[in-house]
Amino acid sequence: MYVPFDTMPEESRIWIYQANRKLSDEEMQEIEVALVAFVSNWAAHGTGLEASFITKYNRFIILTVNQEKQAATGCSIDASVQFIQDLEKKYEIDLLDKMNVTFRLGDFIAHKPLIEFKKMAKEKAVSGNTIVFNNLVNTLGEWQEFWEVPASESWHSRFF
Repeated sequence: MYVPFDTMPEESRIWIYQANRKLSDEEMQEIEVALVAFVSNWAAHGTGLEASFITKYNRFIILTVNQEKQAATGCSIDASVQFIQDLEKKYEIDLLDKMNVTFRLGDFIAHKPLIEFKKMAKEKAVSGNTIVFNNLVNTLGEWQEFWEVPASESWHSRFF
Protein backbone atom coordinates (compact mmCIF):
# COMPACT_ATOMS: atom_id res chain seq x y z
CA MET A 1 0.00 0.00 0.00
CA TYR A 2 1.52 3.27 -1.13
CA VAL A 3 1.51 6.09 1.43
CA PRO A 4 3.09 9.55 1.23
CA PHE A 5 6.79 9.48 2.07
CA ASP A 6 6.50 12.18 4.74
CA THR A 7 3.98 10.06 6.70
CA MET A 8 6.38 7.14 7.18
CA PRO A 9 7.68 6.66 10.75
CA GLU A 10 11.37 7.22 11.47
CA GLU A 11 11.81 3.51 12.27
CA SER A 12 10.83 2.53 8.72
CA ARG A 13 13.40 0.43 6.91
CA ILE A 14 14.96 1.96 3.82
CA TRP A 15 16.90 0.86 0.78
CA ILE A 16 18.91 3.40 -1.21
CA TYR A 17 19.80 2.92 -4.85
CA GLN A 18 22.15 5.36 -6.58
CA ALA A 19 22.38 5.68 -10.33
CA ASN A 20 25.76 5.82 -11.99
CA ARG A 21 24.59 8.82 -14.01
CA LYS A 22 22.20 11.70 -13.61
CA LEU A 23 18.81 10.80 -15.02
CA SER A 24 16.82 13.21 -17.15
CA ASP A 25 13.65 14.81 -15.78
CA GLU A 26 11.66 12.72 -18.28
CA GLU A 27 13.34 9.51 -17.09
CA MET A 28 12.64 10.46 -13.47
CA GLN A 29 8.96 11.06 -14.22
CA GLU A 30 8.69 7.63 -15.84
CA ILE A 31 10.55 5.99 -12.95
CA GLU A 32 8.30 7.68 -10.38
CA VAL A 33 5.19 6.39 -12.19
CA ALA A 34 6.70 2.88 -12.13
CA LEU A 35 7.59 3.29 -8.45
CA VAL A 36 4.03 4.24 -7.51
CA ALA A 37 2.74 1.14 -9.32
CA PHE A 38 5.33 -1.12 -7.71
CA VAL A 39 4.96 0.23 -4.16
CA SER A 40 1.15 0.16 -4.43
CA ASN A 41 1.28 -3.60 -5.02
CA TRP A 42 4.34 -4.51 -2.92
CA ALA A 43 3.45 -7.31 -0.53
CA ALA A 44 5.00 -9.79 1.90
CA HIS A 45 3.31 -13.18 2.12
CA GLY A 46 0.18 -11.76 0.52
CA THR A 47 -0.08 -8.83 2.91
CA GLY A 48 0.39 -5.38 1.41
CA LEU A 49 3.35 -3.44 2.73
CA GLU A 50 2.88 0.10 3.95
CA ALA A 51 5.56 1.57 1.76
CA SER A 52 6.73 4.67 -0.01
CA PHE A 53 9.60 6.13 -1.95
CA ILE A 54 11.33 9.37 -2.76
CA THR A 55 13.72 10.27 -5.54
CA LYS A 56 16.51 12.77 -5.01
CA TYR A 57 18.80 14.75 -7.28
CA ASN A 58 17.78 12.78 -10.41
CA ARG A 59 20.12 10.09 -9.14
CA PHE A 60 18.75 8.33 -6.04
CA ILE A 61 15.76 6.06 -5.42
CA ILE A 62 14.90 5.55 -1.76
CA LEU A 63 12.35 2.84 -0.93
CA THR A 64 10.89 2.59 2.56
CA VAL A 65 8.67 0.11 4.42
CA ASN A 66 6.90 0.59 7.75
CA GLN A 67 8.16 -2.56 9.48
CA GLU A 68 5.76 -1.98 12.40
CA LYS A 69 2.77 -2.73 10.17
CA GLN A 70 4.25 -5.60 8.15
CA ALA A 71 7.90 -6.52 7.83
CA ALA A 72 9.50 -6.92 4.44
CA THR A 73 10.46 -10.55 3.88
CA GLY A 74 12.96 -12.29 1.66
CA CYS A 75 10.45 -12.66 -1.16
CA SER A 76 9.28 -9.05 -0.97
CA ILE A 77 12.88 -7.81 -0.90
CA ASP A 78 13.63 -10.04 -3.89
CA ALA A 79 10.67 -8.45 -5.70
CA SER A 80 12.08 -4.97 -5.05
CA VAL A 81 15.52 -6.02 -6.33
CA GLN A 82 13.88 -7.44 -9.47
CA PHE A 83 12.05 -4.14 -9.95
CA ILE A 84 15.34 -2.23 -9.60
CA GLN A 85 17.04 -4.61 -12.05
CA ASP A 86 14.23 -3.95 -14.53
CA LEU A 87 14.87 -0.21 -14.19
CA GLU A 88 18.57 -0.82 -14.77
CA LYS A 89 17.84 -2.60 -18.04
CA LYS A 90 15.26 -0.14 -19.29
CA TYR A 91 17.33 2.99 -18.57
CA GLU A 92 20.79 1.46 -19.10
CA ILE A 93 21.95 2.48 -15.64
CA ASP A 94 23.58 0.81 -12.67
CA LEU A 95 21.65 1.05 -9.42
CA LEU A 96 22.97 -1.96 -7.48
CA ASP A 97 26.76 -1.50 -7.51
CA LYS A 98 27.69 -0.65 -3.92
CA MET A 99 31.36 -0.13 -4.80
CA ASN A 100 30.76 3.43 -5.94
CA VAL A 101 30.74 6.71 -4.02
CA THR A 102 28.46 9.65 -4.72
CA PHE A 103 29.48 13.00 -3.30
CA ARG A 104 29.16 16.74 -3.79
CA LEU A 105 31.71 18.83 -5.64
CA GLY A 106 30.23 22.28 -5.11
CA ASP A 107 26.77 22.21 -6.67
CA PHE A 108 27.66 19.18 -8.79
CA ILE A 109 26.98 15.61 -7.65
CA ALA A 110 29.83 13.30 -8.63
CA HIS A 111 29.78 9.52 -8.86
CA LYS A 112 33.06 7.62 -8.79
CA PRO A 113 34.22 4.06 -8.25
CA LEU A 114 35.44 3.58 -4.69
CA ILE A 115 39.05 3.16 -5.85
CA GLU A 116 38.92 6.55 -7.61
CA PHE A 117 37.43 8.21 -4.53
CA LYS A 118 40.25 6.77 -2.41
CA LYS A 119 42.77 8.15 -4.91
CA MET A 120 41.05 11.57 -4.82
CA ALA A 121 41.30 11.53 -1.01
CA LYS A 122 45.00 10.70 -1.16
CA GLU A 123 45.54 13.53 -3.66
CA LYS A 124 43.44 15.85 -1.44
CA ALA A 125 40.93 16.45 -4.26
CA VAL A 126 38.28 15.55 -1.64
CA SER A 127 38.52 15.94 2.13
CA GLY A 128 36.76 15.01 5.32
CA ASN A 129 34.57 18.06 4.72
CA THR A 130 33.38 16.77 1.35
CA ILE A 131 29.66 16.00 1.53
CA VAL A 132 29.04 12.33 0.77
CA PHE A 133 25.90 10.26 0.50
CA ASN A 134 26.03 7.54 3.16
CA ASN A 135 23.88 4.84 1.59
CA LEU A 136 24.52 2.44 4.48
CA VAL A 137 21.83 3.99 6.68
CA ASN A 138 19.05 1.54 7.55
CA THR A 139 16.08 3.55 8.76
CA LEU A 140 14.24 6.63 7.63
CA GLY A 141 15.39 8.45 10.78
CA GLU A 142 19.03 7.60 10.04
CA TRP A 143 18.53 8.74 6.45
CA GLN A 144 17.16 12.08 7.62
CA GLU A 145 20.13 12.64 9.95
CA PHE A 146 23.10 10.82 8.45
CA TRP A 147 22.63 10.38 4.69
CA GLU A 148 24.10 13.62 3.37
CA VAL A 149 27.05 14.27 5.68
CA PRO A 150 30.70 15.31 5.68
CA ALA A 151 32.90 12.34 4.77
CA SER A 152 34.54 12.59 8.19
CA GLU A 153 31.17 11.63 9.76
CA SER A 154 30.52 8.52 7.66
CA TRP A 155 32.21 5.27 6.72
CA HIS A 156 34.17 7.28 4.11
CA SER A 157 36.28 8.74 6.96
CA ARG A 158 38.74 5.85 6.73
CA PHE A 159 40.13 7.39 3.53
CA PHE A 160 41.35 10.57 5.26
